[in-house]
Amino acid sequence: MTTSTYTISQLREAYLSKQFSAKQYLEQQLAAVKSDINNCWISTISEQQLADYLAALEQQDIAELPLYGVPFAIKDNIDLAALPTTAGCKEYSYQPSDSAFVVKQLIAAGAVPLGKTNLDQFATGLVGTRSPWGAVKNSFDPSMISGGSSSGSAVSVAKGQVCFSLGTDTAGSGRVPAALNNILGLKATKGLLSCSGVVPACKSLDCVTLFAHTSDDLNLLLDVAGQYDADDCYARPNQQANQSQYYQPLQELTSLKIGVPKASNLAFFDNPETEKLFGQSLKQLERLGAELVEIDFEPFLAAAKLLYEGPWVAERYAAIQEFFEKDPSQCLPVIQTIIGGATKHNAVDAFKAFYQLQAYKVVCDELVKQVDAIVTPTAGSSYSIAQLQEDPIQLNSNMGYYTNFMNLLDYSAISVPAGFYQNQQGNTQSFGITLFSDAYCDRKILSMAALVQQDNGFNLGASKQALPALQTPESVEDDYMDLAVCGAHLSGLPLNFQLTERAGQLVKATQSASAYKLYALAGGPPARPGMIRDEEHGVAIEVEVWRLPKQHLGSFLQGIPHPLGLGKIELADGSWVNSFICEGYATTTAKDVSEFGGWRAYMASL
Repeated sequence: MTTSTYTISQLREAYLSKQFSAKQYLEQQLAAVKSDINNCWISTISEQQLADYLAALEQQDIAELPLYGVPFAIKDNIDLAALPTTAGCKEYSYQPSDSAFVVKQLIAAGAVPLGKTNLDQFATGLVGTRSPWGAVKNSFDPSMISGGSSSGSAVSVAKGQVCFSLGTDTAGSGRVPAALNNILGLKATKGLLSCSGVVPACKSLDCVTLFAHTSDDLNLLLDVAGQYDADDCYARPNQQANQSQYYQPLQELTSLKIGVPKASNLAFFDNPETEKLFGQSLKQLERLGAELVEIDFEPFLAAAKLLYEGPWVAERYAAIQEFFEKDPSQCLPVIQTIIGGATKHNAVDAFKAFYQLQAYKVVCDELVKQVDAIVTPTAGSSYSIAQLQEDPIQLNSNMGYYTNFMNLLDYSAISVPAGFYQNQQGNTQSFGITLFSDAYCDRKILSMAALVQQDNGFNLGASKQALPALQTPESVEDDYMDLAVCGAHLSGLPLNFQLTERAGQLVKATQSASAYKLYALAGGPPARPGMIRDEEHGVAIEVEVWRLPKQHLGSFLQGIPHPLGLGKIELADGSWVNSFICEGYATTTAKDVSEFGGWRAYMASL
């Protein structure tokens, strides 16, 4: 074995082609883990425990287990029955009787946990320096921070010790360490990954997260680990249009709109290198076909401030209240300061903050719905471990500038490698961007991230291993139907919700062939048009093409009143698509509005 850095698909292929056995590879990886010099690990499994996992695998068919013999790491606030859980605090340590729900899903699929990784104590921090086991060293430059709180989990992947790892994310811990170590970090929709068996930080906000080398791997892992857990009161079942088969890596970003914070909202904390790299990322997105749309990012930033400046810090206090009140000095001084500050908040403060957050969410949701995704730096800058020790609160706050709002506002997000620069020590430092969108858009942003990563083509993590080509996913065309709409179902109009609530996705805005007449029908509200083919006197009519899951088609059709029905229309490019059509008799009492070229223009004229 000449390399220890593999993606999941590469490792499976190596096993299937008998380049080496799972036993050979996992024994090598466990030895590498035990000799780690980056402070990634708090505890590791024993050789006998590894032998037990291998014995269980020998009874299984590799073809039946998507993660057969794949080593992974578990952040040490997530339970693994084989090892103690510390949450980064020796005095808090306990021996779980069972593994966390997500861990059991992964092991059942053949994955082998090599141990528990280091973290910012009680998952409170974005820097990776707040641990009695020592600061986790960056995979490129050991003098630099690794990002936290899921520091050990990210570095263990970047160093090739494991193929993937579990982290958690309350304020950005599943994304910041990914950006600082040239890997991908997925913070999926809240509740898709169970938090049963996880030491809470803020229970209402916490997410289990996934670190891996490629979007292909993340899609597989989300499918395996993202099973609904009825015992987790915050769990949510996935939606049809967000299932694994709807991960379709894009070839271009044409027709997609990506929101970008206006310049006055951006912060790079006196780091011209990260500012330059973010500018390059924006140019890349445009080159790939995206339309960049400037947005006012202030409401997102205002919501972010509520996480630590508002009463949500009391939720961190509630998570360890009995332990903390017994002896606060068992926590690191910086953790004592943060969690101890929760006592100044009361229930009135909490309700006021909930109201303020909801107000922000209404504004932010409207901005999110105007674009396909929003892009930001994952972190505006980075710091040395020494700098963090001198100013642990403010610099940690800087690291969360673009991340702290995400769970408060219930969005899905992924951090994608986006370049490298020379830090103040003259060493390599990695940089990442974040793509985020609404809840249940995980596969959409994964598909976009796949293109960005392939276009960059960076090596895997901190290794010399080249990024492999994407796997070709199965087509999902048979699960969807494209539908052209021309009236009240257009984006922003009164009946558009009938498409969006059925997981409909806008494919494109276009025109019909120049062979149609548009009529304003009697009745309403809402007012509706009828579209009729007229090859002799027809004109081109504005339409939108929406992609609707076929499982929702029946309920959608039930809501279509006469004289409208479903048929096919010709688009400007000569293709034919399903659409609303109108029975001819209705035009005898309707107004011909074809001259306006579309329903929006006609309604505006009123």
